[in-house]
Amino acid sequence: MTGTLSFDQVVFSGGGTRCFWQGGFMNVVRDAVGLDPARITGVSGGALSAACFIADRGRDLLRIMARAFARQDRNFEWHAVADDGAGLTPHQRIYREVVAETLNEAAARDVAEGVSFQVLIGHPPKGGKLSATAATLAYEAELHLVSSPHFNWAEKVGVTSSLVDARDAARAGRLVDLVCAAATIPPLFDLAEWDGQAVIDGGMVDQAPMPEPDRGRTLVLLTRGYRNVPDHPDRVYLAPSDEIPADKIDFTDPEKIRATWDRGEVDGAAFLEQHGLKRKEWEE
Repeated sequence: MTGTLSFDQVVFSGGGTRCFWQGGFMNVVRDAVGLDPARITGVSGGALSAACFIADRGRDLLRIMARAFARQDRNFEWHAVADDGAGLTPHQRIYREVVAETLNEAAARDVAEGVSFQVLIGHPPKGGKLSATAATLAYEAELHLVSSPHFNWAEKVGVTSSLVDARDAARAGRLVDLVCAAATIPPLFDLAEWDGQAVIDGGMVDQAPMPEPDRGRTLVLLTRGYRNVPDHPDRVYLAPSDEIPADKIDFTDPEKIRATWDRGEVDGAAFLEQHGLKRKEWEE
């Protein structure tokens, strides 16, 4: 791939079910332009999107997640909180079931043998779940006040992060554990652990983490618009063209995630056309 559609790196931002926009977008773009980056990073729900991009399991994820949502009629099951230890909601259980089915043995092998792939995970300040919940509140405040995919509050409140080699995790049979840990949102989810450290959603540290090493032209797939997006000569930040239907943590409506995928496909087609590739050329 050459010219303005050539990217050395792709970053999959977080956003819960909004990440289905990334799936639809990449479903249109990847084959049309031969998208084959050298490095990929993912954070939060974007870690799952990235893994599915590498393993070409995006449509499978949509089908499996929609089926799971069709069985769920509420986002809160207070009577079960004390029994299953899976946070305040059924989200953690459902997410792991979907991730495990989607990233099966064949998909994990594709990731293990594929392109360089790193996942950002966060680590809460000392203090367990209470401090992790406080970090979530601080993140939400920063998100709305600063409105940038890159944050500077994390270090101030004691939140740290790690970039984990997802290929190594896949080789060790831990890809599902890593992808699930990357989307741990307290207090909705119980804290996860990775190599002995408590883990929270890496999106609380950075919604668009660059890979290590960070070299070349980068496509950054956001899942929401921001008021303050960096003007970087080697980065192209893309966000949905309009408000997308999916609610970040609504696990009850399969039609919303299907419509979000469809919006991604529409935006992907528009992106191609902006660069001189007409829709009929990539459909034929």
